[in-house]
Amino acid sequence: MASSDGPVGWYVELAPGEKRTFWACFGGWALNSFDFFIFTFALPAIVVALDMTREQAGMITTWTLIASALGGWVAGMLADRYGRVRVLQVTILWFAVFGLLCAFAQDYWQLLAFRALMGLGLGGEWAVGAVLLGEVIRAKDRGKAVGTMQSGWGVGWGIAALISIAILLKLKPDIAWRVLLCIGLLPALLIFYIRRHIHDAAVFNESQKKLRAKRRTTNFLDIFSPSLIKTTILMTLLAAGVQGGYYASAWFLESLRNTRKIAAMATGRYLAAVIVGSIIGYLVSAYLNDRIGRRQTFIVFAICSAASIFALTLLAANDMSVLVLGFLLGLFASGTFSGLGPVMTENFPTALRGSGQSFSYNAARLLAAGVPGLIAWLSERSSFNRSIDLIAVAAYGVVVIVAFLLPETKGKVLSARA
Repeated sequence: MASSDGPVGWYVELAPGEKRTFWACFGGWALNSFDFFIFTFALPAIVVALDMTREQAGMITTWTLIASALGGWVAGMLADRYGRVRVLQVTILWFAVFGLLCAFAQDYWQLLAFRALMGLGLGGEWAVGAVLLGEVIRAKDRGKAVGTMQSGWGVGWGIAALISIAILLKLKPDIAWRVLLCIGLLPALLIFYIRRHIHDAAVFNESQKKLRAKRRTTNFLDIFSPSLIKTTILMTLLAAGVQGGYYASAWFLESLRNTRKIAAMATGRYLAAVIVGSIIGYLVSAYLNDRIGRRQTFIVFAICSAASIFALTLLAANDMSVLVLGFLLGLFASGTFSGLGPVMTENFPTALRGSGQSFSYNAARLLAAGVPGLIAWLSERSSFNRSIDLIAVAAYGVVVIVAFLLPETKGKVLSARA
């Protein structure tokens, strides 16, 4: 039998309820990714079908991002008051319904409204799911479980790519994009059903009992209290560095595809290399988070991510180099995410864990969203490659600095203290 400290042994020893919770959270995150990339792959056909401009397409993405951040903050607050599972059920149903309505949009304004409303439900997915799983899983395996959940993003990405290719090749573009968006409803209903059979963690229920005994309720603003403000700032900076570096790499790869015209970047094998690299990165980082600790894993993956971006700006000149470097960048940039869930779960108290985690992650998402604009601004004053390198070093430098400042929480047992 595999050791419980190994890459898969921890899963074998989970109780049935813990396994259901893991798969529900994993599936929810995969669904989140699936929806994001299905829309991305369908967008060119949508632009033509609804007679949209590139600026309008960009506005849909922007407002979905803003709504997602707002939805994430609200979902985190509600999860602390009404429970993680209940809020997850609501969010999954919410974005499934509005995601389906997107498929029937008749013009730009309808699509913008439906997509923004859907974003409200999408935003709470990661933060609340990561909190739930982090509270359910035993302390010594929390990094592996929550980090493995993150790999659902790569899985959803891969499934979206395969389905999009099949549908877009077989159906007319004006019909294909509607079919693609409708498909997103099926796994959403499946995950919603699964989540009816999971329960909040004992540590959360105990925390709620203590709050009720003291006639107290959670207050979102407490994450900015003197005792927690440092934690909130550090968690936000850590998440901003991770996401900012990832956005910089994604922006550079898109620009590389358009400017250098490297043939491999327009092929399925290139996309497969990045996706496979991402999934491996999530899983390796998840294992290392419990093996060598959160701090060292963040530092190793942040440094390697920055080095991978630098190597791409310097060496990407032909098909083979792009495939290899794209794989490595996907591995390290995605792997840096794996530790966010565990470290946030272990640094915020149980009564405010949803509020703190959702605020930090989503505030960081909005900060990181400014990376493309910052790259464009720097590019006017320096070379494009130099601008990318500067952003990558700055973003991942923040990750390294914050990792040094944070306490090592590997194996921390969560408390129900009110």
